[in-house]
Amino acid sequence: MSMLTPPGMGGKYRITGNRYPRMRRPRHRRVVLAAIGATAAVALIGWGTLQVVDIFTGGGGKARAAAGNKNCAVSRQASASPAPKPRVLPKPGEITVNVYNATTRAGLAKKTAKALEKRGFTIGEVDNAPAAYDKKVEDTALLLGAPAAEKGAFEVLGAHVTDSRSKQDKSRKKAAEVDFIIGKAFTGLAPEKQAVETVTALVSPSPSPSATPKC
Repeated sequence: MSMLTPPGMGGKYRITGNRYPRMRRPRHRRVVLAAIGATAAVALIGWGTLQVVDIFTGGGGKARAAAGNKNCAVSRQASASPAPKPRVLPKPGEITVNVYNATTRAGLAKKTAKALEKRGFTIGEVDNAPAAYDKKVEDTALLLGAPAAEKGAFEVLGAHVTDSRSKQDKSRKKAAEVDFIIGKAFTGLAPEKQAVETVTALVSPSPSPSATPKC
């Protein structure tokens, strides 16, 4: 009888041989452990996949969206152009107009001077044009004055005559005094309502359109 056979046990319970019996874990326990391991592996792989996708497709998407909205708001605020300030132009009564006739039509300077006076302008000299301009002005009128009159008196007086031309005389210093030299194409002053609308547009220019960023 082998030494592995417990005392009193023989027959079919007798253990023969020189090796110890191998003790194996139950099959169902191994299956449970394998299932737990597989579940853990799948969970780990899924978590890693989410991290990779988050990095390449918008990780911190909410933060990016918030930053984008903030930048868009700043861009819109920056692109909004402030309303331009109204310009200050001299009133007709502040402009002295010397009316000269450079045409062959008699009495045209006097008639035009009265019409300008009714529109509020201050009238200075009324006479025939100097020799340098007599019968040499092809336009409706030539406005002659100091360089400072270019942005002011020329614009206001020019609104009252269509297709007039302005010329600077650097020897002159008075910005509010202009020579109105009547030319060959002159047929009369522009309608007063039209002139007022033109001056109003010059005083209050419309704001330039600005592109609104799309966010």
